[in-house]
Amino acid sequence: MRLFNRMLVRSGLVAASLLAAASLAPGLPAAAGDGLVRIASGGPQPTRSDVQNADSDDEPTLDQKFRKRFPQPVKVGDLIGLPVLDFDDSTIGYVKSVVRRPDGEIDLIVPYSAWFGWLHTEKGKRLVAVPIKSVAILGRQLDALEFTRQDFDDAPAWKASDGSPIGLHEKTLIALGRR
Repeated sequence: MRLFNRMLVRSGLVAASLLAAASLAPGLPAAAGDGLVRIASGGPQPTRSDVQNADSDDEPTLDQKFRKRFPQPVKVGDLIGLPVLDFDDSTIGYVKSVVRRPDGEIDLIVPYSAWFGWLHTEKGKRLVAVPIKSVAILGRQLDALEFTRQDFDDAPAWKASDGSPIGLHEKTLIALGRR
């Protein structure tokens, strides 16, 4: 009896495979209600803008990259003091404050010098504004994904007139990092 059941299951699988292959074969027109099994491809259909964006060789914008990293709400006070790491996991600096620019974008203020980034002091360092969209939180540290050491070197020194501090109990969005 078991052998008979196995043969029925196998023949059913073979029949289903043949029906699926027949429905997917190109050049075989089939009218609705013809008895063939149709298999739909999963996922949403691409829109015209998706196709146009896929054809261009442009790199995604910082906003597009940020949205792909599943931004999550975090209290601003929890970001203060977190180390900011580069691609090689070397500490660039520590978050001193979080500010909102006049255009509404959020920046992390990080004391930076080319040497001794791991040293938790501001002495001999200049303040650099790092867009929050260019970093990702990974445990109790921030990874500077889109803001390289060269960007830190080239960035102008941040001034208090460049933005207003955000309260420690307010929430903002930050991307999630992964390894």
